[in-house]
Amino acid sequence: MIDRRALAARHAVEATRILPESPLSVGNGELCFTADLTGLQTFPGSYPVEDRTGTAPGTLLATMASWGWHSMPGSYRLADTTITYETALGPVPYVDMRGDLSGDGENPASAAESWLRANPHRLDLGRIGLATAAGAPFAPGDVTDARQRLDLWTGTLTSRYLLRGAPFHVVTACHPDRDAISVRLESPALAETGVRLTFPYGSEAWGNAADWTRPGEHTSRLLARAGGGTVERRLDGTAYQVSVRAAGGELIAVGAHEFLITFREPVAELTFAFLPGHAEAEPPSHEEVAGASARHWPRFWSTGGAVDLSGSRDGRAPELERRIVLSQYLTAIHCAGSTPPAETGLMANSWRGRFHLEMHWWHAAHFPLWGRPELLERSLSWYAAIQPLARETARAQGCPGARWPKQTGPDGRESPSPIGPFLVWQQPHPIYLAELVRRAAGTPRALSLYGDLVLDTAAFMAAFAVKEPRGYGLGPPLVPAQESYADVRAEAANPTFELAYWSWALRVAQRWRLLLGLPPEPRWTEVAEGMARPLVRDGVYAAMDAPPYTVRDDHPSMLYALGVVPPTPVIDAATMRRTLDDVLDRWNWESTWGWDYPAIAMTATRLGEPDLAVAALLRPETKNTYLPNGHNRQSATLPVYLPGNGGLLAAVALMARGWDGGPPTPGFPGSWTVHHEGLSPLP
Repeated sequence: MIDRRALAARHAVEATRILPESPLSVGNGELCFTADLTGLQTFPGSYPVEDRTGTAPGTLLATMASWGWHSMPGSYRLADTTITYETALGPVPYVDMRGDLSGDGENPASAAESWLRANPHRLDLGRIGLATAAGAPFAPGDVTDARQRLDLWTGTLTSRYLLRGAPFHVVTACHPDRDAISVRLESPALAETGVRLTFPYGSEAWGNAADWTRPGEHTSRLLARAGGGTVERRLDGTAYQVSVRAAGGELIAVGAHEFLITFREPVAELTFAFLPGHAEAEPPSHEEVAGASARHWPRFWSTGGAVDLSGSRDGRAPELERRIVLSQYLTAIHCAGSTPPAETGLMANSWRGRFHLEMHWWHAAHFPLWGRPELLERSLSWYAAIQPLARETARAQGCPGARWPKQTGPDGRESPSPIGPFLVWQQPHPIYLAELVRRAAGTPRALSLYGDLVLDTAAFMAAFAVKEPRGYGLGPPLVPAQESYADVRAEAANPTFELAYWSWALRVAQRWRLLLGLPPEPRWTEVAEGMARPLVRDGVYAAMDAPPYTVRDDHPSMLYALGVVPPTPVIDAATMRRTLDDVLDRWNWESTWGWDYPAIAMTATRLGEPDLAVAALLRPETKNTYLPNGHNRQSATLPVYLPGNGGLLAAVALMARGWDGGPPTPGFPGSWTVHHEGLSPLP
């Protein structure tokens, strides 16, 4: 038996100074609060997020919820950005972008492109930080002798420090089932200190979820009451409220969007409950919030999967175990909400906080593999809400079923782009995710909840594939998972990864038909068994079957046709092994992304190369950096990257538990001692 409490305790996170890239968060999957050394959000400028233009810096110290979205006024339609492409199915309209788009920024060609890409955007719901009793700000240099600890076992953040020489003890927690943050403050100087609550307007900027320059375009109305009050917020069509419980404090308005809590005693307990709309609710007490957190997280760590590497002789084992444990915590607070998460989760805005459905697998596929299918099901059920829109997209493109968008918000609307609307590798994801839930949570439940999702997804996939002399092919137009081919999307065809993924997912969907009591769909079998074989050049798989065939930057996605995708007749293992060696020798690693490393580890594991699998997970590359707080950092503009954390957990599940019909513990070398519990094998 793994000592689960000791495992979590080994990787509690501690900080003694401001680490600009690595603040600590508490959350519940729907709401997340990220704090600095004070246990609050006192110094947001010390934790910057760079905008791609360098003109609108944001902060990692945000308060975000899965429901917290804002749109600027506008009435643009996707029809304003469509272009018709000639395809094997005839002329097909695609949402496109006539402007420029690159890793350094974007230059939309019209107001419609600009608005549709930026709206809705995720909103920073409010800033909660220490100030003087008169409301004046503190400076980072006012904090000395700091010691902060995130206790993973209880989900609480404890901060001890001197503030202008006075000792402070602050405990911060998030309720596991309510969108409420609670703080207990203790200091002999509390009567000279206040807690400042401020509210911004929404921002269309890349990395900034808050615009503080437009105070006249939103309202913050205080409804005061004894022991706290409620701030009613309205920004254009967005409305929410923050209900404050201030035991030992008084809440007053000191500006249009600024409120101050002052104290009379050396101990105070504050709770901030965030609610969409204007539904009145009494905030829970700090004791209720901290108590609920202290009950929830031991259950989380005591159930589901666990991996203990402490007995390993390899010196890299402690770091990998740290990444595993912290990734479980971070994905639980950032990726387990009622909608798919942004790539930066609920910590900052990347792509304005909009989520990318091709990344949903990387955020959440690990949950059922680690014995927590219910955490995936929260967001998997969202697809039903946008299914009518996805069906309409498929119908407009001459296909049955549903075609899922790429970059979107809760409304499910696609974003103008020369890349996103042409991606197809997100299409099989709902089938894969539903299959993982079925295996973990039981067939009857999965069939009743996700049967329509699987059938609609497969219906589009089978119709989208086109019969060619070599078999059924994909595209054009198309952009592979390796997005380097966006400029040739009108000619791109038959990417290696997508061909294998199409074949496997259609076979799974056909099994679901039988489980649902439906007859087999002949077209699905015909396409699954008749997929064109990927192009082989110089003995290795090309990225796709069209010029330029293989570009050696971005994702080496051809590898993932065997690894992420289970074995299929489409892929030859010997050719894939040569392809793996070729990529490891000749790829541009600075251009890769955080999820590439676990994906490569999965390929190496399926090929029986455990040394390569471990080396891939821990490869010392810029975008494979894992910060002290456990986040996978990519750059100053993409400071956290949850697909890396989720991908790591999926890869470790494969390496430790294996797959159907595979060898036991296939992904670790002999110098590793791997104890694991509660993991499920992959397909």
